[in-house]
Amino acid sequence: MKVKRLDNVGIVVENIDAAIDFFTELGLTLEGRMTINDEWAGRVTGVRGQRVEIAMLRTPDGYSRIELSRFDAPAIESDHRKAPVNSLGYMRVMFTVEDLDDTLARLSKLGATVVDEVVNYESIYRLCYIRGPEGILIGLAKQLGQQSSRTDPMEPKR
Repeated sequence: MKVKRLDNVGIVVENIDAAIDFFTELGLTLEGRMTINDEWAGRVTGVRGQRVEIAMLRTPDGYSRIELSRFDAPAIESDHRKAPVNSLGYMRVMFTVEDLDDTLARLSKLGATVVDEVVNYESIYRLCYIRGPEGILIGLAKQLGQQSSRTDPMEPKR
């Protein structure tokens, strides 16, 4: 059995409105927003008694989603927002964009900052990591030229 698709990536936030603004400015579409406090949710996540507001945002290609979650209960257990990228279990999401400079300019108005610098990867991609609201880490890549799976940093090694 193989995985059918990547459905969504979940990100826990404190300020769901700011996170929605950030991802919609990036180009995702808000599909819906709701509060979940049913007991079945705790049985799925292992966090019993949870009350959580979620927002689903869809990527422009229609295939993937970001699920933002803001927990009202129970209290937040730990905070990884400022963890360095080499922390175990740390995640980032990478997006391909049409215009990297424009995207950075628009997201900087919402407080996003480049982690270190924008780099040119073998004249195939310009890419960088940025921190958005609450330290959310995402990658941005602008394809520059023809790529081959041998040199494509987004292609899994075989």
